[in-house]
Amino acid sequence: MFSYDTSIAPKIFDFSGLFQQKTIISKTEYDPDTTPLGLYLHGDVGSGKTMLMNMFYLTLPPNILRKRRIHFNAFMQDVHRRMHKEKMKHGSSFDALPFVAADLAEEASVLCFDEFQCTDVADAMILRRLLEEMISHGVVMVATSNRHPNDLYKNGIQRESFIPCIKLLQTRLEVLNLDSPTDYRKIARPASGVYHFGLDNAAVAHANKWFSYLGDPKDPPHLDTKIIWGREINIPSASGRAARFDFQDICGKPTSAADYLELTRHYDAFVVENVPAMDINSRDVARRFITFIDSIYEAKAALVLTSEVPISHIFIADRKLAHSMNGQQKSDGAQGLSPAMRMLMDDLGMNMDTLKESSIFTGDEERFAFARALSRLSEMASSFWIENRGD
Repeated sequence: MFSYDTSIAPKIFDFSGLFQQKTIISKTEYDPDTTPLGLYLHGDVGSGKTMLMNMFYLTLPPNILRKRRIHFNAFMQDVHRRMHKEKMKHGSSFDALPFVAADLAEEASVLCFDEFQCTDVADAMILRRLLEEMISHGVVMVATSNRHPNDLYKNGIQRESFIPCIKLLQTRLEVLNLDSPTDYRKIARPASGVYHFGLDNAAVAHANKWFSYLGDPKDPPHLDTKIIWGREINIPSASGRAARFDFQDICGKPTSAADYLELTRHYDAFVVENVPAMDINSRDVARRFITFIDSIYEAKAALVLTSEVPISHIFIADRKLAHSMNGQQKSDGAQGLSPAMRMLMDDLGMNMDTLKESSIFTGDEERFAFARALSRLSEMASSFWIENRGD
């Protein structure tokens, strides 16, 4: 049994009340006074945001025929892809956004976004109009995020242009805080034994065993190739819906979130061998690995790993991290802030003025990003996750 402090528990919200009114509203029937408000669930890692949104999505009334659940990064990639396609048809000066928004509204009257965030200036500049257009067609949105709307895109370029988007979110979505001292993903579940540390003969046997179990006996392991955004991605070994990689193949070379998302459309189980311990000198590789983990988690795919060190230590001990940071603090400086760095500044309560007086490279960025990855790896290690992959 476990207990929690009721003084910090979030208020109970009745999801069913969202759709007691008429819910499928055509473009011509839209009425802002009668269309239900959406929901914006925010809170710490493992507070249950995604679980609640999934429950909401799966229990929508049967009259909600057009619904979509998608990771927010994947959604924005889809939006940019559609806008590019329209501009290719009609010219670069063509205002494609209203037409893209109308198409999205036609496909789904209820949109569920996981991991709502904005770190890219290109997204920030179109997001308000995009949401306004979709809402104008009667779309109801439910979103999860690590951040309150007021904290979105902090320290971002031209953030003042993003403020109307924040106000729109607070007007059209009910904002609920789900912060909790408990990371529910780490509550003990039966272990499946998907992670093995120590790169020895036993590690090879571990990978072989799981790949055989997750693959298709009627489809012997073979080299496969997928075309993603016009590029060839080689899968060293595939069997049925299972893919097997060496860590360097999947994370050691430039690979984007779009690549990982596309791979999860073809496979629902991944075996990755030879995962190294990572330090600040392998920051890019570590971030790709985190993006890979996020994609696997979002797709509800199975993940089997063999690693140099235990999973809990894979992102480096604080002592070694601090040592490796010392050599970089002076050289990196404050120029050319990446979106991830702006998010770190937000987490530390910093702005551009304090940045000039403080060293941003303290290791907190890595720890913040790694915390979510470790939490998700913990959840994906359960037998329940393996048995229900892809559901």
